[in-house]
Amino acid sequence: MRVVVTGGTGFLGRALVAALAGRGDEAVVVTRDPSRANLPPGARGVGWDGLATAVDGANAVVNLAGETIAQRWTASAKARIVGSRAQAAERAGAAVRAAKSPPGVLVNASAVGFYGNRGDEELTEESPPGSGFLAETTLAWERAAREAVPEGIRLVLLRTGVVLDPAEGALAKMLFPFRLGLGGPLGGGAQWMPWIHRDDLLALLLAALDDPRYEGPVNGTAPGPVPMKDFAAALGRVLRRPAFAPAPAFAIRAAMGEMAALVLDGQRALPAKALALGFRFRFERLEPALTDLLARG
Repeated sequence: MRVVVTGGTGFLGRALVAALAGRGDEAVVVTRDPSRANLPPGARGVGWDGLATAVDGANAVVNLAGETIAQRWTASAKARIVGSRAQAAERAGAAVRAAKSPPGVLVNASAVGFYGNRGDEELTEESPPGSGFLAETTLAWERAAREAVPEGIRLVLLRTGVVLDPAEGALAKMLFPFRLGLGGPLGGGAQWMPWIHRDDLLALLLAALDDPRYEGPVNGTAPGPVPMKDFAAALGRVLRRPAFAPAPAFAIRAAMGEMAALVLDGQRALPAKALALGFRFRFERLEPALTDLLARG
């Protein structure tokens, strides 16, 4: 199978490209500088000007491109975040529409931020969007993808939670203070953390590519979301370090500004669609997931 991946040099994209190459698929990575992409064997890079050619005759497209949300949310940063991701979806959709031999599926990155901050409410793919910048931004990404992809092409909107990986992302940032014995919950600790083990997210992404039953929104989260205080306690147990030094919400807001919503807000998101389709998570509960990840490094 030939899979075109935009954003294939990012955190999730690199892992996906390696997984595709590892199972014998041809991965074509669309990137601004193919000569510096450092791709695994079995993958090749093309520039954005080669997107349409790469998509024509491909079996699938995965769109992960866009400006990172992990930056201070100034007015200009917000515009870049929304604009870059909507534009990436529009460009991917345009390439699919122009293809003489179009791919059968486009998997587009989304996020559980779609649901906004909803407290203890259990959120599935049937839940309506929430409010706030993250919800409005994710809704704009999804709208752009829906409008760009032509009828007859299967569209999967993968709403990811917090992807656990000890080398990158939220977990990597938390490890240093925890290892010093200075770890603890962020904010009040009651906010829900919709986590997922990196291997389960990759397996879910591959399932979305391969299985025609996957369509529309799919929550990329483990079945066992936990409040932040429980996440901190579990991480402390796995590291055998205390986890009693909370970072107060006011200090986080002072340091991060509006972006503090990334860690102070939460979603009790559940993977209802994946479970209904028979997807088997290797790591349904948090502590075994952390133990596995930290043992492997």
